[in-house]
Amino acid sequence: MLFEKLLLPKIQQFIIDNTGRPVTQLALQKNPFPDIDWTDLLGQIAAREKAKDKLPTWYSAENIIYPSKISVEQTSSEIAAKYKSGLVPGKSLIDLTGGFGIDDYYFSKKITIVTHCEINPELSAIAKHNFKILNAENIECISGDSFDILTNSNKQYDWIYIDPARRNDAKGKVFMLKDCLPNVPELLENYFNYSDNILIKTAPILDISAGLSELHSVKAIHVVAVNNEVKELLWILNKGFNGIPMLTAVNLTKDGEDIFTTSYEPTEEAPYSLPKKYVYEPNSAIMKSGAFDAVAHHYKITKLQKHSQLYTSDKLIPFEGRSFVIDTILPYQKTEMKQLEAKKMNITTRNFPLTVEDLRKKWKIKDGGNIYAFFTTNIKNEKIVLICSKVIL
Repeated sequence: MLFEKLLLPKIQQFIIDNTGRPVTQLALQKNPFPDIDWTDLLGQIAAREKAKDKLPTWYSAENIIYPSKISVEQTSSEIAAKYKSGLVPGKSLIDLTGGFGIDDYYFSKKITIVTHCEINPELSAIAKHNFKILNAENIECISGDSFDILTNSNKQYDWIYIDPARRNDAKGKVFMLKDCLPNVPELLENYFNYSDNILIKTAPILDISAGLSELHSVKAIHVVAVNNEVKELLWILNKGFNGIPMLTAVNLTKDGEDIFTTSYEPTEEAPYSLPKKYVYEPNSAIMKSGAFDAVAHHYKITKLQKHSQLYTSDKLIPFEGRSFVIDTILPYQKTEMKQLEAKKMNITTRNFPLTVEDLRKKWKIKDGGNIYAFFTTNIKNEKIVLICSKVIL
Protein backbone atom coordinates (compact mmCIF):
# COMPACT_ATOMS: atom_id res chain seq x y z
CA MET A 1 0.00 0.00 0.00
CA LEU A 2 1.43 3.35 -1.06
CA PHE A 3 -0.11 5.45 1.69
CA GLU A 4 0.86 8.88 0.32
CA LYS A 5 -2.42 9.04 -1.65
CA LEU A 6 -4.36 8.22 1.49
CA LEU A 7 -3.06 11.46 3.03
CA LEU A 8 -4.83 13.66 0.48
CA PRO A 9 -7.24 15.95 2.39
CA LYS A 10 -10.33 14.69 0.53
CA ILE A 11 -9.38 11.08 1.30
CA GLN A 12 -8.75 11.77 4.97
CA GLN A 13 -12.08 13.55 5.26
CA PHE A 14 -13.82 10.60 3.62
CA ILE A 15 -12.21 8.24 6.15
CA ILE A 16 -13.29 10.45 9.06
CA ASP A 17 -16.84 10.90 7.74
CA ASN A 18 -17.34 7.17 7.26
CA THR A 19 -15.75 5.89 10.46
CA GLY A 20 -18.40 3.93 12.31
CA ARG A 21 -20.34 2.93 9.21
CA PRO A 22 -20.44 -0.81 8.48
CA VAL A 23 -17.65 -1.56 6.03
CA THR A 24 -19.74 -4.35 4.53
CA GLN A 25 -22.25 -1.73 3.41
CA LEU A 26 -19.60 0.65 2.13
CA ALA A 27 -18.05 -2.17 0.11
CA LEU A 28 -21.23 -2.36 -1.98
CA GLN A 29 -20.85 1.26 -3.07
CA LYS A 30 -18.90 2.48 -6.04
CA ASN A 31 -15.39 3.67 -5.21
CA PRO A 32 -15.54 7.49 -5.37
CA PHE A 33 -11.74 7.64 -5.76
CA PRO A 34 -10.75 5.39 -8.70
CA ASP A 35 -7.05 6.18 -8.32
CA ILE A 36 -7.01 4.58 -4.85
CA ASP A 37 -7.58 0.90 -4.12
CA TRP A 38 -11.07 0.62 -2.60
CA THR A 39 -9.96 -2.23 -0.32
CA ASP A 40 -7.15 -0.11 1.13
CA LEU A 41 -9.52 2.76 1.77
CA LEU A 42 -12.09 0.52 3.46
CA GLY A 43 -9.29 -0.98 5.52
CA GLN A 44 -8.39 2.47 6.86
CA ILE A 45 -12.00 3.08 7.88
CA ALA A 46 -12.30 -0.29 9.63
CA ALA A 47 -8.96 0.09 11.43
CA ARG A 48 -9.74 3.66 12.54
CA GLU A 49 -13.02 2.49 14.04
CA LYS A 50 -11.13 -0.20 15.98
CA ALA A 51 -8.76 2.49 17.29
CA LYS A 52 -11.54 4.72 18.64
CA ASP A 53 -11.56 3.39 22.21
CA LYS A 54 -8.33 1.40 22.19
CA LEU A 55 -6.01 4.07 20.73
CA PRO A 56 -7.61 7.47 21.36
CA THR A 57 -4.37 9.39 20.72
CA TRP A 58 -4.10 7.92 17.23
CA TYR A 59 -7.83 8.22 16.60
CA SER A 60 -7.95 11.92 17.46
CA ALA A 61 -4.79 12.88 15.51
CA GLU A 62 -4.96 14.03 11.89
CA ASN A 63 -3.30 12.17 9.01
CA ILE A 64 -2.73 8.92 10.87
CA ILE A 65 -2.19 5.88 8.65
CA TYR A 66 -3.39 2.50 9.92
CA PRO A 67 -2.19 -1.01 9.12
CA SER A 68 -4.74 -3.81 8.73
CA LYS A 69 -7.66 -4.00 11.15
CA ILE A 70 -6.26 -7.22 12.63
CA SER A 71 -2.94 -5.45 13.39
CA VAL A 72 -4.88 -2.81 15.33
CA GLU A 73 -6.82 -5.54 17.15
CA GLN A 74 -3.61 -7.33 18.16
CA THR A 75 -1.63 -4.29 19.27
CA SER A 76 -1.40 -3.08 22.86
CA SER A 77 -4.04 -0.64 24.02
CA GLU A 78 -2.78 2.77 25.09
CA ILE A 79 -3.65 2.14 28.73
CA ALA A 80 -1.58 -1.07 28.74
CA ALA A 81 1.30 0.55 26.84
CA LYS A 82 1.43 3.39 29.34
CA TYR A 83 1.62 0.91 32.23
CA LYS A 84 4.40 -0.97 30.44
CA SER A 85 6.46 2.20 30.02
CA GLY A 86 6.65 2.54 33.79
CA LEU A 87 8.60 -0.72 34.02
CA VAL A 88 11.62 0.29 31.90
CA PRO A 89 13.79 3.04 33.40
CA GLY A 90 16.86 3.94 31.34
CA LYS A 91 18.21 5.80 28.33
CA SER A 92 18.04 3.28 25.49
CA LEU A 93 15.61 0.57 24.40
CA ILE A 94 15.43 -1.55 21.26
CA ASP A 95 12.10 -3.09 20.29
CA LEU A 96 12.74 -6.21 18.24
CA THR A 97 9.07 -6.59 17.19
CA GLY A 98 8.02 -3.00 16.56
CA GLY A 99 4.72 -3.47 14.73
CA PHE A 100 2.33 -0.50 14.79
CA GLY A 101 4.48 1.09 17.52
CA ILE A 102 2.00 1.79 20.33
CA ASP A 103 4.38 0.48 23.00
CA ASP A 104 7.33 2.38 21.55
CA TYR A 105 5.41 5.64 21.56
CA TYR A 106 4.95 5.30 25.32
CA PHE A 107 8.48 3.98 25.86
CA SER A 108 9.72 7.15 24.15
CA LYS A 109 8.16 9.23 26.89
CA LYS A 110 10.41 7.53 29.46
CA ILE A 111 13.44 6.45 27.40
CA THR A 112 15.89 8.84 25.70
CA ILE A 113 16.35 6.81 22.49
CA VAL A 114 14.00 4.07 21.27
CA THR A 115 14.84 1.85 18.28
CA HIS A 116 11.81 0.41 16.47
CA CYS A 117 12.66 -2.72 14.43
CA GLU A 118 10.08 -4.10 12.01
CA ILE A 119 10.67 -6.74 9.35
CA ASN A 120 7.69 -5.58 7.26
CA PRO A 121 8.90 -2.47 5.35
CA GLU A 122 5.38 -1.12 4.83
CA LEU A 123 4.51 -1.39 8.52
CA SER A 124 7.86 0.19 9.41
CA ALA A 125 7.08 3.13 7.11
CA ILE A 126 3.60 3.53 8.62
CA ALA A 127 4.99 3.57 12.15
CA LYS A 128 7.66 6.10 11.16
CA HIS A 129 5.05 8.37 9.59
CA ASN A 130 2.77 8.19 12.63
CA PHE A 131 5.61 8.85 15.08
CA LYS A 132 6.35 12.03 13.17
CA ILE A 133 2.69 13.07 13.29
CA LEU A 134 2.65 12.44 17.06
CA ASN A 135 5.95 14.34 17.60
CA ALA A 136 7.74 11.26 18.93
CA GLU A 137 11.07 12.40 17.53
CA ASN A 138 13.30 10.17 19.68
CA ILE A 139 12.21 6.94 17.95
CA GLU A 140 14.40 5.52 15.20
CA CYS A 141 12.65 3.17 12.77
CA ILE A 142 14.69 0.46 11.03
CA SER A 143 13.18 -2.11 8.68
CA GLY A 144 14.75 -5.57 8.56
CA ASP A 145 15.44 -8.68 10.58
CA SER A 146 15.60 -7.53 14.20
CA PHE A 147 18.33 -9.98 15.24
CA ASP A 148 20.55 -8.76 12.40
CA ILE A 149 19.82 -5.17 13.38
CA LEU A 150 20.69 -5.93 16.99
CA THR A 151 23.95 -7.73 16.23
CA ASN A 152 25.06 -5.21 13.59
CA SER A 153 24.40 -2.26 15.88
CA ASN A 154 27.32 -3.26 18.13
CA LYS A 155 25.61 -1.40 20.98
CA GLN A 156 24.58 -2.05 24.54
CA TYR A 157 20.99 -1.16 25.39
CA ASP A 158 19.40 -0.55 28.75
CA TRP A 159 16.43 -2.64 27.59
CA ILE A 160 15.43 -5.11 24.91
CA TYR A 161 11.68 -5.38 24.32
CA ILE A 162 10.12 -8.36 22.54
CA ASP A 163 6.52 -9.19 21.68
CA PRO A 164 6.86 -12.61 19.99
CA ALA A 165 4.11 -13.76 17.63
CA ARG A 166 2.99 -17.34 17.30
CA ARG A 167 4.19 -18.94 14.06
CA ASN A 168 1.49 -19.79 11.54
CA ASP A 169 2.77 -23.36 11.33
CA ALA A 170 2.68 -23.91 15.12
CA LYS A 171 0.41 -26.88 15.81
CA GLY A 172 -1.68 -27.72 18.82
CA LYS A 173 -3.45 -25.56 21.37
CA VAL A 174 -0.63 -25.39 23.92
CA PHE A 175 1.02 -22.00 23.77
CA MET A 176 4.81 -22.17 24.09
CA LEU A 177 7.39 -19.46 23.55
CA LYS A 178 9.47 -21.79 21.41
CA ASP A 179 6.59 -21.83 18.92
CA CYS A 180 6.81 -18.06 18.42
CA LEU A 181 8.88 -15.68 16.34
CA PRO A 182 11.37 -14.71 17.45
CA ASN A 183 12.17 -17.91 19.37
CA VAL A 184 13.06 -16.19 22.65
CA PRO A 185 14.19 -19.28 24.63
CA GLU A 186 16.61 -20.19 21.83
CA LEU A 187 17.97 -16.65 21.44
CA LEU A 188 17.95 -15.57 25.08
CA GLU A 189 21.70 -15.92 25.71
CA ASN A 190 22.40 -13.90 22.57
CA TYR A 191 20.03 -11.16 23.71
CA PHE A 192 21.84 -10.91 27.04
CA ASN A 193 25.01 -10.02 25.11
CA TYR A 194 23.35 -6.70 24.22
CA SER A 195 21.38 -5.85 27.34
CA ASP A 196 21.13 -6.86 30.98
CA ASN A 197 17.39 -6.22 30.99
CA ILE A 198 14.72 -7.80 28.78
CA LEU A 199 10.99 -7.14 28.79
CA ILE A 200 8.85 -9.76 27.04
CA LYS A 201 5.15 -9.40 26.30
CA THR A 202 3.14 -12.59 25.75
CA ALA A 203 -0.49 -13.42 25.18
CA PRO A 204 -2.46 -14.31 28.33
CA ILE A 205 -3.01 -17.83 26.99
CA LEU A 206 0.58 -18.65 28.03
CA ASP A 207 0.65 -20.56 31.31
CA ILE A 208 2.90 -18.82 33.83
CA SER A 209 4.60 -22.03 34.97
CA ALA A 210 5.20 -22.98 31.31
CA GLY A 211 6.80 -19.60 30.65
CA LEU A 212 9.09 -20.02 33.64
CA SER A 213 10.11 -23.47 32.40
CA GLU A 214 11.27 -21.98 29.08
CA LEU A 215 12.93 -18.82 30.40
CA HIS A 216 15.55 -18.04 33.01
CA SER A 217 16.58 -14.90 34.92
CA VAL A 218 12.91 -13.92 35.40
CA LYS A 219 12.82 -11.21 38.05
CA ALA A 220 9.15 -10.22 37.81
CA ILE A 221 5.91 -11.19 36.09
CA HIS A 222 3.03 -8.78 35.52
CA VAL A 223 -0.46 -10.01 34.66
CA VAL A 224 -2.13 -7.03 32.99
CA ALA A 225 -5.90 -6.75 32.67
CA VAL A 226 -7.83 -3.86 31.13
CA ASN A 227 -11.35 -3.38 32.47
CA ASN A 228 -11.13 -6.83 34.08
CA GLU A 229 -10.09 -8.64 30.90
CA VAL A 230 -6.56 -10.06 30.93
CA LYS A 231 -4.74 -8.71 27.88
CA GLU A 232 -1.07 -9.60 28.33
CA LEU A 233 1.64 -11.11 30.49
CA LEU A 234 4.85 -9.14 30.99
CA TRP A 235 8.10 -10.90 31.86
CA ILE A 236 11.00 -8.86 33.24
CA LEU A 237 14.33 -10.64 32.88
CA ASN A 238 17.52 -9.45 34.54
CA LYS A 239 20.83 -11.02 33.49
CA GLY A 240 22.11 -13.38 36.19
CA PHE A 241 19.01 -13.16 38.39
CA ASN A 242 18.28 -16.52 40.05
CA GLY A 243 15.89 -15.62 42.86
CA ILE A 244 12.13 -15.96 43.24
CA PRO A 245 10.26 -13.66 40.83
CA MET A 246 7.73 -11.15 42.09
CA LEU A 247 4.21 -11.55 40.73
CA THR A 248 1.97 -8.53 40.11
CA ALA A 249 -1.68 -8.70 39.07
CA VAL A 250 -2.96 -5.34 37.82
CA ASN A 251 -6.36 -4.32 36.52
CA LEU A 252 -6.26 -1.05 34.57
CA THR A 253 -9.36 1.13 34.27
CA LYS A 254 -10.08 4.75 33.44
CA ASP A 255 -10.27 5.34 37.20
CA GLY A 256 -6.78 3.99 37.96
CA GLU A 257 -4.95 0.77 38.79
CA ASP A 258 -5.95 -2.10 41.09
CA ILE A 259 -2.69 -3.84 41.98
CA PHE A 260 -1.90 -6.98 43.97
CA THR A 261 1.74 -8.03 44.36
CA THR A 262 3.22 -11.13 45.96
CA SER A 263 6.17 -13.47 45.60
CA TYR A 264 5.77 -16.30 43.08
CA GLU A 265 7.09 -18.62 45.78
CA PRO A 266 4.29 -20.90 47.08
CA THR A 267 2.80 -19.66 50.34
CA GLU A 268 1.14 -21.53 53.20
CA GLU A 269 -2.27 -22.92 52.23
CA ALA A 270 -5.15 -20.51 52.73
CA PRO A 271 -7.49 -20.87 55.71
CA TYR A 272 -11.02 -22.08 54.89
CA SER A 273 -14.44 -21.45 56.37
CA LEU A 274 -18.14 -21.56 55.68
CA PRO A 275 -19.59 -18.38 54.14
CA LYS A 276 -19.63 -15.36 56.46
CA LYS A 277 -21.28 -11.97 55.92
CA TYR A 278 -19.36 -10.92 52.80
CA VAL A 279 -18.06 -12.78 49.77
CA TYR A 280 -15.32 -11.61 47.38
CA GLU A 281 -14.62 -12.52 43.77
CA PRO A 282 -11.04 -11.79 42.58
CA ASN A 283 -10.54 -9.76 39.41
CA SER A 284 -9.38 -11.49 36.25
CA ALA A 285 -5.71 -10.55 36.75
CA ILE A 286 -5.60 -12.28 40.13
CA MET A 287 -7.44 -15.27 38.68
CA LYS A 288 -4.80 -15.59 35.95
CA SER A 289 -1.94 -15.15 38.46
CA GLY A 290 -3.04 -18.20 40.44
CA ALA A 291 -1.94 -16.58 43.71
CA PHE A 292 -5.07 -17.70 45.54
CA ASP A 293 -3.48 -18.65 48.86
CA ALA A 294 -1.45 -15.43 48.94
CA VAL A 295 -4.64 -13.39 48.47
CA ALA A 296 -6.22 -15.00 51.53
CA HIS A 297 -3.17 -14.31 53.69
CA HIS A 298 -2.70 -10.76 52.38
CA TYR A 299 -6.28 -9.68 53.13
CA LYS A 300 -6.63 -11.89 56.22
CA ILE A 301 -9.76 -13.55 54.86
CA THR A 302 -10.81 -17.15 54.32
CA LYS A 303 -11.61 -19.20 51.24
CA LEU A 304 -14.83 -21.12 50.76
CA GLN A 305 -13.07 -24.18 49.37
CA LYS A 306 -9.73 -25.05 47.80
CA HIS A 307 -10.99 -24.86 44.21
CA SER A 308 -13.85 -22.36 44.54
CA GLN A 309 -11.63 -19.22 44.41
CA LEU A 310 -14.13 -17.20 46.41
CA TYR A 311 -13.28 -15.50 49.71
CA THR A 312 -15.35 -14.51 52.71
CA SER A 313 -15.19 -12.36 55.84
CA ASP A 314 -17.39 -10.96 58.63
CA LYS A 315 -16.06 -7.41 58.17
CA LEU A 316 -16.06 -5.62 54.80
CA ILE A 317 -12.57 -4.95 53.41
CA PRO A 318 -11.26 -3.18 50.28
CA PHE A 319 -10.61 -5.95 47.74
CA GLU A 320 -9.12 -6.23 44.23
CA GLY A 321 -12.24 -7.54 42.58
CA ARG A 322 -15.96 -7.53 43.31
CA SER A 323 -17.45 -7.48 46.82
CA PHE A 324 -20.91 -8.71 47.86
CA VAL A 325 -23.00 -8.96 50.99
CA ILE A 326 -24.58 -12.39 51.39
CA ASP A 327 -28.35 -12.13 51.80
CA THR A 328 -29.22 -15.84 51.71
CA ILE A 329 -27.38 -19.16 51.56
CA LEU A 330 -29.28 -21.95 49.86
CA PRO A 331 -28.33 -25.62 49.53
CA TYR A 332 -28.39 -26.64 45.89
CA GLN A 333 -31.51 -28.80 46.11
CA LYS A 334 -34.63 -28.94 43.99
CA THR A 335 -36.94 -27.51 46.66
CA GLU A 336 -34.75 -24.45 47.25
CA MET A 337 -34.07 -23.92 43.55
CA LYS A 338 -37.80 -23.68 42.89
CA GLN A 339 -37.65 -20.35 44.76
CA LEU A 340 -35.42 -18.96 42.00
CA GLU A 341 -37.59 -19.94 39.04
CA ALA A 342 -38.48 -17.02 36.74
CA LYS A 343 -36.45 -14.60 38.86
CA LYS A 344 -34.01 -12.13 37.37
CA MET A 345 -30.42 -12.41 38.60
CA ASN A 346 -26.76 -12.39 37.61
CA ILE A 347 -25.25 -15.88 37.85
CA THR A 348 -21.61 -16.80 38.46
CA THR A 349 -20.31 -20.36 38.86
CA ARG A 350 -17.15 -21.24 40.79
CA ASN A 351 -16.21 -24.91 41.22
CA PHE A 352 -19.68 -26.03 40.20
CA PRO A 353 -20.63 -28.88 37.82
CA LEU A 354 -23.17 -26.91 35.75
CA THR A 355 -22.55 -23.92 33.49
CA VAL A 356 -24.37 -20.60 33.77
CA GLU A 357 -26.31 -21.45 30.61
CA ASP A 358 -27.31 -24.86 32.02
CA LEU A 359 -28.54 -23.28 35.26
CA ARG A 360 -30.59 -20.63 33.49
CA LYS A 361 -32.23 -23.25 31.31
CA LYS A 362 -32.85 -25.74 34.11
CA TRP A 363 -34.33 -23.27 36.61
CA LYS A 364 -35.73 -20.69 34.13
CA ILE A 365 -33.64 -17.90 35.68
CA LYS A 366 -33.60 -14.64 33.74
CA ASP A 367 -30.47 -12.56 33.24
CA GLY A 368 -29.84 -9.13 34.79
CA GLY A 369 -31.19 -7.20 37.74
CA ASN A 370 -29.60 -6.36 41.09
CA ILE A 371 -29.44 -9.85 42.55
CA TYR A 372 -26.18 -11.85 42.24
CA ALA A 373 -26.13 -15.62 42.64
CA PHE A 374 -22.92 -17.59 43.16
CA PHE A 375 -23.29 -21.31 42.52
CA THR A 376 -20.30 -22.87 44.23
CA THR A 377 -18.98 -25.54 46.61
CA ASN A 378 -18.23 -24.98 50.31
CA ILE A 379 -15.60 -26.45 52.63
CA LYS A 380 -17.84 -29.46 53.31
CA ASN A 381 -17.94 -30.11 49.54
CA GLU A 382 -21.65 -29.22 49.52
CA LYS A 383 -23.14 -27.49 46.49
CA ILE A 384 -24.56 -24.15 47.62
CA VAL A 385 -25.97 -20.93 46.18
CA LEU A 386 -25.05 -17.56 47.66
CA ILE A 387 -27.75 -14.96 46.98
CA CYS A 388 -25.99 -11.60 47.22
CA SER A 389 -26.18 -7.85 46.76
CA LYS A 390 -23.24 -6.05 45.22
CA VAL A 391 -21.23 -3.72 47.45
CA ILE A 392 -20.10 -0.46 45.87
CA LEU A 393 -16.91 0.68 47.60
